[in-house]
Amino acid sequence: MLIYNELKNKPREFLAATGLKLDEFEQLLPAFQTAYEKKYPPHLTQEGKTRQRQSGGGATGALPKSEDKLFFILVYQKTNPLQTMHGLQFGLSQPPANDWIHRLLPVLQQALRTLGEAPERDARRVATSDLARAGGPDLTIDGSERRRQRPKDTAKQKKHYSGKKKTHTDKNILLVNENTKKVVYLSPTVAGATHDKKATDDAQITYPHNATLDKDTGFQGYEPAGTQTRQPKKSPRARNGASVRSSSTRSSPGRVSSSSTRSLESNAAALSKMSCASPKKASRIA
Repeated sequence: MLIYNELKNKPREFLAATGLKLDEFEQLLPAFQTAYEKKYPPHLTQEGKTRQRQSGGGATGALPKSEDKLFFILVYQKTNPLQTMHGLQFGLSQPPANDWIHRLLPVLQQALRTLGEAPERDARRVATSDLARAGGPDLTIDGSERRRQRPKDTAKQKKHYSGKKKTHTDKNILLVNENTKKVVYLSPTVAGATHDKKATDDAQITYPHNATLDKDTGFQGYEPAGTQTRQPKKSPRARNGASVRSSSTRSSPGRVSSSSTRSLESNAAALSKMSCASPKKASRIA
């Protein structure tokens, strides 16, 4: 079983399970507790009726404290397991695990909004988002796919089948601030077969003025107004090196001369050098 009080003393395992460091978890906890008590007042039952006894009376539940509840929902968000497997990690069967997930997700979302950490879901508000402008409007855009259960309907199977992942997926477009490494915008969920550029065009994202936008080849041709886009490309030497190496190999099927060897070595070196203007991408689950 996963127990908060045990895992909090293991920083690497805690980060792997929740996606947060312990100090980040502790910063989120007060807002989460406040949001929970506001949505589910202690003097009322889960059905909204007045309690006949004080909160905490009776048998101790599987998630008695606020930190246990936050730990439970963060692990679910980070690992995306089957509900049955997630319940087993916390001593719950699937039905109560499902109940807790649906009970705690809105609370987590409200806590993140209170702290100003929740990504925008309205593409029109990205231009004025504090998350987007923090440290300067340097942004990275990318598509993120996650595996889903195969639909029974044949048409839906085709719609959700991702040739890239070789499985059925759902997709979201993420916009990340390169300075803070925080997710600025999370698009509506679309079928996995949807092309990154089409999903982005449909979202109609508005950007801060003079923002820089790093993208990959999945967004070829995406040039939003008022932004400077950057896309990694191979250098001319690398592109030419591939053809030169191929012709050198074909011209000497039996043996390779010393000059050909030097040519191959230089071409291999050229192929290893990529001219990429974009910094390393980073993403974060909210």
